[in-house]
Amino acid sequence: MQTNFTPELLASDPRLPASEKILRTCVHCGFCTATCPTYLLLGDELDSPRGRIYQIKDMLESGKPATPDVVKHVDRCLSCLSCMTTCPSGVHYMHLVDHARAHIEETYERPVVDRTLRAILSAILPYPGRFRLAMLAARLGKPLAGVLGSLPVVGDRLKAMLALAPWSLPDRSSMEGPASFPAEGERRKRVAILSGCAQPVLDPGINEATIRLLTRHGVEVILPKGEGCCGALVHHMGREHDALAFARANIDVWMAEIDGEGLDAILITASGCGTTIKDYGFMFRNEPAYAEKAAKVAGLAKDVTEFVETLEIAPTRSFDLTVAYHSACSMQHGQQLKDGPKRLLARAGFRVKEVPEGHICCGSAGVYNILQPEIAGQLRERKVGNIQRTRPDLVATGNIGCITQIAKGFADRGATTPILHTAELLDWATGGPLPEKLAKAGIGEAVAPELVAAE
Repeated sequence: MQTNFTPELLASDPRLPASEKILRTCVHCGFCTATCPTYLLLGDELDSPRGRIYQIKDMLESGKPATPDVVKHVDRCLSCLSCMTTCPSGVHYMHLVDHARAHIEETYERPVVDRTLRAILSAILPYPGRFRLAMLAARLGKPLAGVLGSLPVVGDRLKAMLALAPWSLPDRSSMEGPASFPAEGERRKRVAILSGCAQPVLDPGINEATIRLLTRHGVEVILPKGEGCCGALVHHMGREHDALAFARANIDVWMAEIDGEGLDAILITASGCGTTIKDYGFMFRNEPAYAEKAAKVAGLAKDVTEFVETLEIAPTRSFDLTVAYHSACSMQHGQQLKDGPKRLLARAGFRVKEVPEGHICCGSAGVYNILQPEIAGQLRERKVGNIQRTRPDLVATGNIGCITQIAKGFADRGATTPILHTAELLDWATGGPLPEKLAKAGIGEAVAPELVAAE
């Protein structure tokens, strides 16, 4: 794509040279339209990656503020990054749309309701304590969802938030940080785990299972003091300053561990966070004080399944269970990790089924299912329908947002199919306790024949 940025404009913003390079990579082929969820649903060229690229180019090239029309179409983008997997030219759409969102935040004044909602989400979601209080308060509002949903302008978003909020929350985990969990037997590796922000409130069992799985296989696990949100949630809302502040805090914490006893990896159990942390090197490329440290952290960042594949895990139970594996967009497109989790589940003894249209987003996408509830709802229904076509006993995935979104879709259909994190199933298969979700679904313990004989 030909661009016409002036040298003066390129020099005025250190983000522009990278974005211009991305724009020049695009050859207008349109392959991206075939895999874009919003184009699939809406059929509008402006709601495809190619259409958004044209709009972003015009906005950045002219150096002008964002317009309402550009904001509408960029806001509809899920950042699922399916277009990046499809693109034959290697257009790094993620970096371009991230820049566009930051430019919108800096130059466009949103309507007061939209602005207020985004401010509330930014002030609550990245902080587990605040998020827990918000979820407890949401229980009071859930019976009023119908009334609140009829309110003008904001009703559909309020209804979506209340619908996603659980009726009850798990107890606080006894394995919260800061803490250190020693390896069982000889220590082979030492890793830090990102605790996360929403995940430990909604499903603390995910990190508990991960810690058990790792320590059982000779890995010391650290939950460092001072670690917080990775910055992904606010980053995708264009709040670049806040995202970088969160990232700097985590970089400092992890570098202290790296320079101290050392780390073999920084593990992430929410793939949406993993995509952002692996991009820290790019995010801090223009910040000399953090560029090298950010790149080092990004290089050590791994999804938990990516790391577990390097371990010699062996199942201690046998199963007659079919698992539908839902690959989160941030896993398969953002991190390009596609077959590893399926290999691990198969090695653990599960029958693994591919989900039809597996490359299409479930509609979660951070806070997208709150900010764009209609599109998110359509994608959720499509995803749940495709999962049910595989007739699974249970569903596995690697992202808390997808777990929440898909569980809501099952509940809407009256289905009781449990959906768990891949690490929970691997923990169970290799000697961990039966996950509570499986117990509630009536899926009990299954002991391997060799263990029965040994007893």
